[in-house]
Amino acid sequence: MARLVQCAKIGQELPGLASPPYPGALGQRIYENISQAGWDMWMQYSVVLINHYGLSLGDPQSREFLMQQMEEFFFGVGAQMPEGWTPEGTPGMGQGVPAGKGAPRK
Repeated sequence: MARLVQCAKIGQELPGLASPPYPGALGQRIYENISQAGWDMWMQYSVVLINHYGLSLGDPQSREFLMQQMEEFFFGVGAQMPEGWTPEGTPGMGQGVPAGKGAPRK
């Protein structure tokens, strides 16, 4: 049976991640407070950021930028999805559409 978490991003109790997705305190916080659906949303959004800014994961500044964006995405002001939003593909619920949040320009 999947471990359930009260997802801070989606605002619903949903299946959690199998393990912390990122090392350190932030990874543990995500593991404890973010669902698999919330993490999947981040993975899609992170690709947008990487492509938009031409980030290289080998560059420490790029990794730091992504880590800051990840924390803001999950736990920043206004990070929770609008009331009534449901993750895409949730059985018996409407189709969710992740709210895109524009990344700051360099």
